[in-house]
Amino acid sequence: MDEDRDDFEFERRFFCREFPDELNDGDAPTLIVQGYFVHEDNYALRVRLQGEGVDRPMGERTDALNVLLEERDRFTAASMTAKGPAVGGTRYEAERPLDPSIAAELVVRGSSLIVKNRYGIWLGEDWWNIDVFGGSNAPLIVAEVERSGPVTDLVIPPFCVTEITDDARFSNDGLAEHPYSTWSDSYEQELQREGSHFLKGFGSNRSL
Repeated sequence: MDEDRDDFEFERRFFCREFPDELNDGDAPTLIVQGYFVHEDNYALRVRLQGEGVDRPMGERTDALNVLLEERDRFTAASMTAKGPAVGGTRYEAERPLDPSIAAELVVRGSSLIVKNRYGIWLGEDWWNIDVFGGSNAPLIVAEVERSGPVTDLVIPPFCVTEITDDARFSNDGLAEHPYSTWSDSYEQELQREGSHFLKGFGSNRSL
C-alpha cells in the first residue's frame, strides 16, 4: 500500500570531517532542535522543531535547550516521529505535523536534546542534507541522501569519508543517548585501523 510505504524512509548516510566551504552559498541554514522521549534499541519517539534561515553557530558550548528558548518564536515547523531500527538503508518512520508552540512545550518538559544546523545542497542528481551538530555532539558532521525508494547507484562526493548508513551510533537517537564527543577518539582510531567503507548492495557507488 502506498500509505504504508510512506511510513518508511530510504536513505544513506556518511561521516564527514568538515563542511566544504565551496558548498556554503552564504544562506543561513535550517536550525533544528529535537528531543527524544524514547531512544533505546534503535526505537525512537522524536519531537522536532525547525526554523528556516536561523543562523546559530554550532560548537561544543552550544546548548540545545538555550537555543530552543532563545529562538522559540522563529521555529515555523514541528513534527512528532516514531522510528524503528534501520536495516539496509531502510527505516520505519511515521511522521505527523505538530503545532510548533506545542512541540516546544513538549521538548522543554523532558527529553534528550540534539541541536544542529542543516544545509541542503543539490549534488549531481540528488538533494543532500548536511548536518552540523552542536553541543556534546560537536564537531560531528553527517551528510545524507533520502529518496522515495532505495538509494541505489549513488554519486558520492569526496567530502564523505565513510558510510554510516546502518551504524546505530550515528543515528540521531543514538547520539541523543551516547553523544559523539564521548566516543569520537575511539571512532577515529577505529577508522584509521579499518579504513573507509561504502556499502556494496546498492548498485554502483560513483564518485562526484
